[in-house]
Amino acid sequence: MVTMDDVASRAGVSTSTVSHVLNGTRKVSPATVHAVQQAIQALGYIPNTLARSLARSSTSTIGVAISALSNHYFSETVHAIETECARHGYMMLFVDTHDDPEHELRVVTALHHRRVDGIVLAPSNGSKALEYLRANEIPAVLVDRMMSEQFDQVGVENTQSTQALVTHLIKHGHRRIGFIAGREGFSTTDERVAGYRAALQGAGLAFDPHLLVNGGSNTEPARQATVQLLGLAEPPTAIMAGNNLMTLGAMQALRDAQIDVPAQMALVGFDDFDWADFFVPRLTLIAQPVQALGTQAVNLLLQRMASPDAPTHSVRLAPTLQWRNSCGCNGLE
Repeated sequence: MVTMDDVASRAGVSTSTVSHVLNGTRKVSPATVHAVQQAIQALGYIPNTLARSLARSSTSTIGVAISALSNHYFSETVHAIETECARHGYMMLFVDTHDDPEHELRVVTALHHRRVDGIVLAPSNGSKALEYLRANEIPAVLVDRMMSEQFDQVGVENTQSTQALVTHLIKHGHRRIGFIAGREGFSTTDERVAGYRAALQGAGLAFDPHLLVNGGSNTEPARQATVQLLGLAEPPTAIMAGNNLMTLGAMQALRDAQIDVPAQMALVGFDDFDWADFFVPRLTLIAQPVQALGTQAVNLLLQRMASPDAPTHSVRLAPTLQWRNSCGCNGLE
């Protein structure tokens, strides 16, 4: 994407001079104006009139770009964001990104064209929207996935909480623990895998790469990954899944194999959900503070809108462990 900096470099002038030419905010020599216009034409630069309009006016609308329709956790996050927006007198305009970088860029661009005052984004792996947000100086907050300190961002602490839950399994005698990881490239996936490996290292257990499988952050890939774990010559005695959908996939594979949880296999996971208490067994899970996540995201965005040049903030929220009995300890830590 061509930026004002690119135009300035080609024209041999400063970025502020390009801005003055575009906005008519200062007298510029005809030769300089011509050089800037030639650079704009050669590069195909589109002046960001929308961003300048946003700087002068408000639509009282906040855009939210998150892959929410297929994931209960993100659906709850969007609901929390909407609640906090309403509390501050803002309408929320939601678009699903489907965790696809190309589609994500399109929906962020569409939100920008609809003149939202700011955007809350859960960036996909390989996100192209981040550069668009930066180049167009759009107030934005990243939620869940901590991907760039150039933006305000809020997410949950993943590493230590995962380490604590895997350590809990180790203390209950498990030495071969499978881990079903989410989609590659997401910061949440990397951090949870790091917590898994840290727990093994802390207990003096060797890392076995065969026990770390990819569940694609979804139910069916996680079911297949669980089947892969069960097919090992020395299968695990406990499994942790990296999100709620993968926990469901693991449970399905274990039931298909007629493996009793937790008598024959302990099962734990990241992300609590409403019906986890109604499973047999009841599922031991890490619960994310969804309401606080949405509240913090909106408040960070409002602060950014009020003070565009303020330093950025990265906020980590602490999750809680919901002890039930799928880990084999009858709901007690």
